[in-house]
Amino acid sequence: MNFPINSSPHVLPITSVPIIMRHVLYALIPSTIVYVWYFGFGIFINMLIASIAALISEAIMLRIRNRPIKPSLADGSAIVTAILIAFSIPPLAPWWLPVLGASSAIVLAKHLYGGIGANIFNPAMVGYAILLLSFPVQMTHWIPPQIENLGFQNIDLWSTVLYSVTGSLPSNLNLDAITQATPLDIVKGGLKNGISINELRSGPLFSQLGGYGWEWINIFTAFGGVYLLYKGIIRWHIPVSLLTSITIFAALFYLYDPNQNLSPSFHLLSGATVLGAFFIATDPVSAAATNQGRLIYGASIGALTYAIRTWGGYPDGLAFAVLLMNLMVPLIDRFTTPKIYGQQQ
Repeated sequence: MNFPINSSPHVLPITSVPIIMRHVLYALIPSTIVYVWYFGFGIFINMLIASIAALISEAIMLRIRNRPIKPSLADGSAIVTAILIAFSIPPLAPWWLPVLGASSAIVLAKHLYGGIGANIFNPAMVGYAILLLSFPVQMTHWIPPQIENLGFQNIDLWSTVLYSVTGSLPSNLNLDAITQATPLDIVKGGLKNGISINELRSGPLFSQLGGYGWEWINIFTAFGGVYLLYKGIIRWHIPVSLLTSITIFAALFYLYDPNQNLSPSFHLLSGATVLGAFFIATDPVSAAATNQGRLIYGASIGALTYAIRTWGGYPDGLAFAVLLMNLMVPLIDRFTTPKIYGQQQ
């Protein structure tokens, strides 16, 4: 009688890199749908271009490092990095912007440090920071919400594709006429010019809770974050501490002077706050490893984000806050790792 024995592993893992990345992509579906509803199909174009660039960069670096290519391409980590970069750049962007963002994230922030599991910095935020510092003009060409009753000029799918490929628009469209600053950028520039919060928020880009359209993107991103918590992909410590920290600082300054400081709801539901809390700061490789450390890590990111938004030179400082705290992770882990039983510190 023949008793065939299969090779190990005999018990499949509950979680693995491909499974985790697949759930992250599932969790981003609701916010992607809402993003398309308000800002058009440009994010799909950026996702496609960034994903291709990320996979090609991954394959090249694996070949240079003499590592197996197929397993790494199939684990989904490069795709997740590309998707997060696509969320971070304007939907109306030339093709080379997502290419540079994705390739620099994979090459400089991932493989330069030894590949997945060895990177010090969050790769997507490194790619975004490089784009923001190198191409500030292109990174500020955000189209307003594509809702007719707001009075903004809409841009169709073909015009978006044409601009992405050629860098030009149809003759009846002008880039300056169809793009504007984000609500956070409008607030920062307006306050510098002595305009109060109440005056700024009377514009069509602002709603009761945050930037028009942005509040719903953040709300549905939170739904995706709850899904990740339910599946056990991430833990609650970083999202809760980050959101609580930015809420506390925003509430204190808003109570002190509501005409010069944004409300807590505006900080939570504008920009990349929720995306950063659930999908970026929770990166298991570049984040703190202990529960106490995660609380410190998340709270520090929230505080730094508020500080950069309020007093810094950039309207949304979450990416820089994450990168700064990535540098502090070894120190946080050093002082929050529990003492081994039977040993003295």
